Parts: sequence; C-alpha cells; structure tokens
Amino acid sequence: YYAHDKLDDFINTINSHLEPLFMQIRKGMSEDDGRPHYALVNLAETEISKMASDYTENELELFRKTMDLIILSENGFASSTDILNLADQLKTKKMKKKEAEQLLKVFVEDRLLSERNGEYTLHTRCIIEMEQYILSNYQDVARKCNICHSLAIQSLVCDSCGTGMHLPCVRRYFRAQTEPRCPQCNDVWSCDIP
Repeated sequence: YYAHDKLDDFINTINSHLEPLFMQIRKGMSEDDGRPHYALVNLAETEISKMASDYTENELELFRKTMDLIILSENGFASSTDILNLADQLKTKKMKKKEAEQLLKVFVEDRLLSERNGEYTLHTRCIIEMEQYILSNYQDVARKCNICHSLAIQSLVCDSCGTGMHLPCVRRYFRAQTEPRCPQCNDVWSCDIP
C-alpha cells in the first residue's frame, strides 16, 4: 500500500532496515526542473567499496577532473572542449580525445553527468550519491541551497552576501514577490529570476 503523504515515513522505515548494510535511500532534487529524485547510496567508505567501480583508474581520474571543472565553474557547467582537453593531461594513463568522447557518453548513460548543448554538469543521481564527498573535498566552493539546504551545483548567488540557491528554488521563492530580496541579507536580488 502506498500513500503519497506517507512517503517520507515509508523511506525512513526502509532506511532503518538498510542502515546495518551501510546503505540509505536519499532524496535529491533535479537542478533543472526541481522534481524530486531518489537514489540508493552506499555509505561504507572501506578500501573495498572505494575499489568497487565499473571504471578504470584513468577513467575515474577523468571523471574527477571533470567534476573539478564543473564545481569550480561559476555556473555549474563545463564545456566538452575543456573536458576533452583534460584527456592528455591524465597522470595515470593518457587518453585519446576520441576515447574521452566515448567515455563522456558512458558517464551520461550511467547518470553521472548530464549534457546540454555541449555543456556538462553533474547528474542529479551523482549529486545525491556524492554530496558528502563534494562538501568535504570542495569546502571552499561547494555551497548548499539556502532554501532546500541540499548541495547546489547550478545556482544563482546573491551579489551582496554570496547566498546561493538552486534555480527551481529561486523560481519558487520569488514567485509571489514584486521586489525580490535575498532571504539571507534582505538586499535586492540582482540576478535574473528564471
């Protein structure tokens, strides 16, 4: 039996049974349209779980470098050109651009990355699964949305105080306001509201 208003309780019950297995169902939000997504996340950080991967060492290195580009960018995107240029800078083993191009397609198919018009960002699944990793390894630049308190890769930022918000959260928050103001510092919100 499924009751929509009891979904959180249902997931909490499942998570209580998954806890001894070091797993958890986590909820995230699509940064494009604000729709909720759920992912089963491995919480164990053992040497074995770190080694368990479908990717080779140099493929993982390209993914980490791609993640660097995306997270360190102003808008949460990295161009395919910039990513492909990383292929011959890998320390583990150089990769041909054609191989890197194929690997980017695999990352999109595996829902690690999303692609739009030659620009790549982290897929919702990747953000849910890697939120703790990103927050701990990119402490200076990673930010949480001021509205939903989830990791915000694609976000708008207040010019006055640096508060960041997901695009869907910005739309919802400012929907009824005639003169949008930052929820943190109360200054006029200068970014365009999508």
